[in-house]
Amino acid sequence: MDLPIAPLTLTPEEAEALTALYRRGTPANTLRAWERDLAYIGAWKQAAFGAPLDWPEAESVALRFLLDHAQDLTDTPGPARDAAQALIAAGLRRSLACPAPATLDRRIASWRAFHRMKNLPSPFDAPLVSQTRGQARRAAARPRARKSENPITRPVLEAMLATCDHSHRGLRDRAALMLGWASGGRRRSEIAALNVDDIDSRDFDASGLLRIRLLTTKTTGPDLAPRLPLKGRPARAVMVWIAAARLDSGPLFRPVSLSDRVLPRRLGPEGIRDLVRHRLELAGYPADFASAHGLRSGFLTQAALDGAPLPAAMALSLHRSAAQAQRYYADVEIADNPATDLLE
Repeated sequence: MDLPIAPLTLTPEEAEALTALYRRGTPANTLRAWERDLAYIGAWKQAAFGAPLDWPEAESVALRFLLDHAQDLTDTPGPARDAAQALIAAGLRRSLACPAPATLDRRIASWRAFHRMKNLPSPFDAPLVSQTRGQARRAAARPRARKSENPITRPVLEAMLATCDHSHRGLRDRAALMLGWASGGRRRSEIAALNVDDIDSRDFDASGLLRIRLLTTKTTGPDLAPRLPLKGRPARAVMVWIAAARLDSGPLFRPVSLSDRVLPRRLGPEGIRDLVRHRLELAGYPADFASAHGLRSGFLTQAALDGAPLPAAMALSLHRSAAQAQRYYADVEIADNPATDLLE
């Protein structure tokens, strides 16, 4: 689906150039989210009004979107439920339950972004619509949901690593898990995006230290790409994988065939998710014990358990918000807080 990335006043050539610029300058995850959200709001408008999206969109349409997504439609017959059922049939909505506020916020943010791309005012900036949005968010408020059911703390990670043998698959999984955890709790998209030339091994022989370059994260871009240290066992695991797979360029983590042959293409974020799930099962945990995000939450949780200062953990996790990172520290059982042992 083509994103609405050009004002109507541009020539076709200028519009094409602007679209290409946006695609080059926008993170892949954001582009995918925009495409999903555009498909959703376009299908909703068609189901609710029998018409395609307008640019700019009418305030009445924006208001109706908020009202349709601010309530549980399970026992509420009417046009809103009919539109929701059409979206479910199209595979764009999961249920008739009220969407999470974060999901609604993201779709509205995308819709507003599309208007900005066309240099048009957004209907969501109208006073009544903006006020209704705030009311809808509060009405649908719910307890914060964890991205991972459980954190992958050090004991869980060690159990997963113990299942990794010396096959190519085992060496890859050990390297990916240890790098993802020990470099600050990397997101699965960040692990999958790594290339061999993102691994700086110039100091490895002398000090056992690697530096991991992250070209794109949620908080940084290529112009401010951080270089995070990786040392000890995790660094050795990465170097063993590179040597065993004979990698000199291209993707760092790649699929491994059933015959244990390393394939040339990149292991995507879904592959990292499956890797985590597989190793959890082999370690004796349920497959849904934790998601790939458990590497990130596990690193911060373990840092809290070990008494590491929050700023030190954030220097590796790259959280911009201390309040957000603090949540993992707050989740630690108070009796396990190292501060309770100060007199011991």
